[in-house]
Amino acid sequence: MKHASRLGSLQITADQDALVSRSGTVLVPELATRLGLTNSLSYALSHLHSRSPQHAPGQVLVDLATTLIDGGECVSDLDALACQPNLFGQVASHSTASRLLHALGSRELEALRAERAKARERAWNQGARPDQITLDFDSHLVEVHTEKEGAAPNRKGGFGFHPLACYLDQTTEALAAKLRPGNAGANDADDHITVLDQVLLQLPQDARKDWAILARADTAGGTHKFASALRDRKIRFSLGYPVQERIGEAAISLPKRRWKPALDSDGKPREGAWVAELTDRVDLSGWPEGTRLICRKERPHPGAQLRFTDTDGHRYTCFITDQKTRKLAELELRHRMHARVEDRIFESDELAGVHFPFQDFAANETWLELVLLAQDLLAWLRSLVLDGELALARPKRLRHRLLHVAGRITRSARQRTLHLPRSWPWARELLRAFERLRALPAPG
Repeated sequence: MKHASRLGSLQITADQDALVSRSGTVLVPELATRLGLTNSLSYALSHLHSRSPQHAPGQVLVDLATTLIDGGECVSDLDALACQPNLFGQVASHSTASRLLHALGSRELEALRAERAKARERAWNQGARPDQITLDFDSHLVEVHTEKEGAAPNRKGGFGFHPLACYLDQTTEALAAKLRPGNAGANDADDHITVLDQVLLQLPQDARKDWAILARADTAGGTHKFASALRDRKIRFSLGYPVQERIGEAAISLPKRRWKPALDSDGKPREGAWVAELTDRVDLSGWPEGTRLICRKERPHPGAQLRFTDTDGHRYTCFITDQKTRKLAELELRHRMHARVEDRIFESDELAGVHFPFQDFAANETWLELVLLAQDLLAWLRSLVLDGELALARPKRLRHRLLHVAGRITRSARQRTLHLPRSWPWARELLRAFERLRALPAPG
């Protein structure tokens, strides 16, 4: 009887040198070097060492961020890079990396953020600059299963942290985040303002033009204090607004002629959905001058369960904004695109944003900054190095198709050559990525 063995008569030995398993992953640290980030981080953190260290702190941080993009979830996963010195050079041990992370205090984190902002400006100048700037604020719950410092019960019965983050919608860059206990309020205006101010420091000076930036958030960000802070900083807002009884009454009493068709993501009218403005029907005197209240109603999809705030068979959602020039349907569509922030959070989870490996709260804050660095490097990799469908791929797909590609390194005439498998379906895309990376100007 034949056994359905895939190995068959395959002989397996471990007798080859100069083989590598992560040919595409090396794009990440090389990109960081091309953007000047590795050296600038080492210089900014040079005060941590009394003499020149064997492993520069900037290189250690970049290698850690590379490990997260590669699929690592903790510091010890650095070993996947360290065991391939032909490709990644000399990588620090995980004990050395852990000591560095624990040595980073508030001063060092400020330096890390400042160097990340400089690298962002360089990346934008080389082609990653977005046409518009839309800031998406959102928080999410992260479960932990041990008594870590600062962890607390959350509103859903779990236990862990409740970080608040802001992402740049057009480029997927992770601009800033704040690690908070699990019981932190989703609508804490002070936390939103803290993250907002960190975000503005991440944007190049020429991008902070008055009223050129839009900040979006769900109802958790819809507070008077946050809206006022955005107005003070000359940033437009589009914030979720709770549908209360008075809102429902105002929407139901609105004449039918006031409701205009809503739009799909492709800009075409959406069947069974309408938008209208309720500014003249609701008292908004507590909000910044010029605030508008816009309501959307739609027929729930088959099987959807109506909420107690839904009336006359329709589902109502509202948001406030101080944008003036666009049509109602366009404003509503632009606000609805805030839902894409969930993709950014999911991507953060794929980059170990759900794994806070340390006991100390401060060390886990540093880990969160490391996740932001990894997400930025991934965003710049997509913008500057990748193209086609891979420029839109999430980390998991990138690993399977581009990063975790086997290869062989040979040496001849003092030159190294990385040989990729000829039959790999995405070999051409990987070669093109290396070409585009080499075309980026080297730091001065």
